[in-house]
Amino acid sequence: MRSTRTPAAPRRGRRTVLAATGLVAALALTATACAGSADSASDKPDATTSQAADGGGKVRIPAELAGKLEEHGIDADRWKDGGWKDWDKDKWLSDAKDFVNPVIEGLWKPDRMQSAKEADKTVTTKDASAGQGVSDPDPAPVRAQAEKTPYHRNAAPVGKVFFDSPDGPAVCSGTVVKDVNHPGKSNLVWTAGHCVHAGGDGGWYRNITFVPAYNDYGKSEAELTNANPAEIAPYGNWWADWASTSNQWIKGGSETGGEGAAYDYAVLHVKPERGGKSLEETVGAALDVDFSAPSAAEARKMGAWGYPAAPPYNGLKMFKCVDVPGRFSLSPSLPTMHRIGCTMTGGSSGGGWFRVRDGKSVLVSNTSIGPADNSWLAGPQLGRDAEALYQNMSKTYGGR
Repeated sequence: MRSTRTPAAPRRGRRTVLAATGLVAALALTATACAGSADSASDKPDATTSQAADGGGKVRIPAELAGKLEEHGIDADRWKDGGWKDWDKDKWLSDAKDFVNPVIEGLWKPDRMQSAKEADKTVTTKDASAGQGVSDPDPAPVRAQAEKTPYHRNAAPVGKVFFDSPDGPAVCSGTVVKDVNHPGKSNLVWTAGHCVHAGGDGGWYRNITFVPAYNDYGKSEAELTNANPAEIAPYGNWWADWASTSNQWIKGGSETGGEGAAYDYAVLHVKPERGGKSLEETVGAALDVDFSAPSAAEARKMGAWGYPAAPPYNGLKMFKCVDVPGRFSLSPSLPTMHRIGCTMTGGSSGGGWFRVRDGKSVLVSNTSIGPADNSWLAGPQLGRDAEALYQNMSKTYGGR
């Protein structure tokens, strides 16, 4: 049976912002209500779904995407009939220009979202020689804290990135960011490169979709059995109609980070599964991106948000860690990355890191790699290369 979804409506009279609490920069995602605003039935998102078989639903392939598939010897009609599940490595679209992600209405229904496995954050061993002379001492583990619910009040810009890999449905985390060339109407999402592209040995993942404030009330697996779809995806599903990641990740990224780890970031341009306003207008918030690559002394503290899915977590709830950042590098020849203590596991990959700048919090990195014992996280410093990628995405696709 075909599945349908009505896009979530923005909550009227409410804006969600990322703010700092106190001079020590203990980061918190908070919502500020406008005068006279209160939760009511009319403030809640409207979303409906019906069940459909895996891969069912209507597939919309624009002519330009169908043409791109044909260029690589892929039949667009077969793709519609489930051919997207065929991961022929000889035809795996890998180059930056090859991204194809046609909408499949109803594919990411609630039970399929729950079945998605963590895309293991790229793991590095605690090799004493790794980054010798470049990395700071290992930070003490910081136990991840559960974000307050409902997420639409406390962390609306944060959500989950769902996608299909050769191993099946997978999940990462992401953040709604501002589009400087289209103020107030951003459709941009920041995540990790390895959440959209397999790196040097693979290509683009498929059916990439962003769900902001996933599982809004932090319900358990049992509670979600009969949950209102609007509680699972309060702002609906947002399909990536374009994705950009760094050439360094595409060429050198690997399961252990590799030479692409310091460039493990990506920007998605998304659109609602069915109609609606921009992502920023719908969610009511988007975050600025800080491309100044601040030092640890400048940043003072950083906070990472995400949906860890590997044990002891299950991917259903949002967590955060706040710590004083240090430096980390896989090799003296590679740029240093930011690193904080944090016990979040796979599934938190791509989740935004925030720091305070000029009195407000901004996105400064994203979760990329961590050790096998899940005691810390590292993320790329966002400098000129990251800003160029972001600007190109904004100028080329932002107005669509």
